[in-house]
Amino acid sequence: MFTLPLPSATLKVTAPGRVNLLGEHVDYNDGVVLPAAIDRTVKLAIEPGQGNEVHLVALDLNQEVTFSLLDLEKKVDVTNSPLPAWALYPAGVAWAAKKVGLPVIGFRGVFTSDIPIGAGLSSSAAVEVAFAAGWQAMCAWSIDPVQLARLCQLAENQYVGVNCGLMDQFASVNGVAGHALYFDTRSLAWRAVPLPPHTALVIADSTVRRSLADSNYNDRRAACEEAARLLGEKLPGVKALRDVPPETFREHASLLREPVRTYAQHVVEEIARVERAARCLEQGDAVCFGQLMLEGHASLRDLYQVSIPELDTLVEIAANLPGCYGARLTGAGFGGCTVNLVDEDEVDDFMESLAVDYQEATGHQAEIYLCRASQGARVERLK
Repeated sequence: MFTLPLPSATLKVTAPGRVNLLGEHVDYNDGVVLPAAIDRTVKLAIEPGQGNEVHLVALDLNQEVTFSLLDLEKKVDVTNSPLPAWALYPAGVAWAAKKVGLPVIGFRGVFTSDIPIGAGLSSSAAVEVAFAAGWQAMCAWSIDPVQLARLCQLAENQYVGVNCGLMDQFASVNGVAGHALYFDTRSLAWRAVPLPPHTALVIADSTVRRSLADSNYNDRRAACEEAARLLGEKLPGVKALRDVPPETFREHASLLREPVRTYAQHVVEEIARVERAARCLEQGDAVCFGQLMLEGHASLRDLYQVSIPELDTLVEIAANLPGCYGARLTGAGFGGCTVNLVDEDEVDDFMESLAVDYQEATGHQAEIYLCRASQGARVERLK
């Protein structure tokens, strides 16, 4: 077991990254999603203090910082220098906690992560959740898991400045081993659905880092809002694209200009795909679920237009390898990873062939990870 170098620590927190199996770019349209927490994690060792200073060591970056809980608005350390980017996440959690009236105390902490940064596996959400769970344990916050996730989202939205949905933090908090999470981003209702027996998740990192310019994301989001507004003028009760069934969309698609129509079509059909996919998982049907993954990728490529050639190549190679039920890009797109559902007996050969064939096709060397759907954030008391 990995031991963090803080001998005086009394708490150890583990918070997982996540992979989204289906339901991409629907969270900001009030849709339903199917993420799973994975066994790639942030690990944080904590020695609680009595004062208002937080001293952190980021092992992977070989950096450390000390900031005051009384000076969070300024986003500076105790020497009045700007906080490094990585420290905005824990500082943001403390800021969000204070904003909603929860107590925070100072501590010494050391953390590390084996979640690839920038690969679309939610390394930032896992960092936020680790620190939030740590403060919850130290300060006895009486909030439920969804409230904890929303606190982390508040930190990222309003302190770090990233306009993310709730899915990433939710999955890191609430993961269930061996299961995906069917999560309704409107009602916040959720249930765990089992992944098919004798299957594994393989993450393939294209090693092409997301060039997701804010304009690309914001254009898609604005298009979805425009589509919902225009459809709502004709269809009472439509507040978001979540409210438009596929057949209704087809009847009224001519109201929308391009590319708004094409983007909206992806969202409407993707939400319906998640509903079908959840039923496939509940029936243990890996073939059905895998086919929906492939359809989801094609929609992200052709309709929502957020794929890149390297991701398409990974999916195309994977889909033709023995034991692969399905493959698709995961995360925002424009780089990052694909997720593959693979027969357990074929995993080793699948991973080797995918790596070799991808390098031959693109010249890039993919990072391939075998992952398991894991439990959510947990706190271990060491002393």
